[in-house]
Amino acid sequence: MTTLTQFQPAPVIDETVRLLTDHYVFPEAAEQLATLLRERLAQGAYDVDGAEEFGRLVTADLQSVNGDRHLRLIHHADQVPTEKGAATMAAVRRDFDTSLGGVPRLELLDGEVAVLELGPMLFPLEWASEPLTAALNLVSRARALIIDLRTNVGGDPDTVPYLCTYLLDERTHLNTMYWRDGDRLEQSWTLPHVPGARFGGSKPLYILTSSNTFSGAEDLAYTLQQLGRAVVVGESTRGGAHPREGWTVHPHLEVAIPLGRAINPVSGTNWEGTGVQPDIACEAAGSLDRAHALALERLAE
Repeated sequence: MTTLTQFQPAPVIDETVRLLTDHYVFPEAAEQLATLLRERLAQGAYDVDGAEEFGRLVTADLQSVNGDRHLRLIHHADQVPTEKGAATMAAVRRDFDTSLGGVPRLELLDGEVAVLELGPMLFPLEWASEPLTAALNLVSRARALIIDLRTNVGGDPDTVPYLCTYLLDERTHLNTMYWRDGDRLEQSWTLPHVPGARFGGSKPLYILTSSNTFSGAEDLAYTLQQLGRAVVVGESTRGGAHPREGWTVHPHLEVAIPLGRAINPVSGTNWEGTGVQPDIACEAAGSLDRAHALALERLAE
């Protein structure tokens, strides 16, 4: 384990404060956090035995002002690449290679109800378009669809419109992102075309969630719920609506800072802090059976 005898906490805090001030989507919160981190440093709060514990303490302080769960100082056991975001993408690639490209389960249940599990995250389309396209083309034949996001912890927001295009019939405004850089708004819409057949916008659709569902997976669930397209079944999700970027601040530490925030065109807000609230609340472990029963009832009508 890398210890604080091998590095001083002050340079890490100084660089973290600089990055927060320059990039965090909420400038006022960034100023409060900068003051807090410097005060905690002066108090000796970060004089601990190792970088992992240091990361935990700083993360707790970073999240103490507004509860932003995307705001973290992440410890990596292996040395972190110096390129922006490289540490995160290396870990993402390992997950992609061990999860069948983000589609670990596809099953047909009784009544021609398909189950499509997406996890452990929504991977970048340059990697995931092939497995996602194959899976979505297969489930297009089902009479009802259950998308399982219970173990999905986020991912690439650009993958959400691709998935939604298969689940809707018409061009649809899905989301708007506010980016601090340039003080700009960027709309997200379904795509004009996708490869193969769509499941479409009329057949029954259910989304399973848990208390672990986070970030990009919440985006998918919230967007389809707000459009009235999907019924969310399970538990309230973790509540992270701010896309982030990562910067190396030490050979084993990466600071994650949100650059933007989501604005849903239906609700005018997002799921930050509150999570996606299920339409049918139940324990995550029993949500698949509950959704299957709901689908069979709907199909029998």
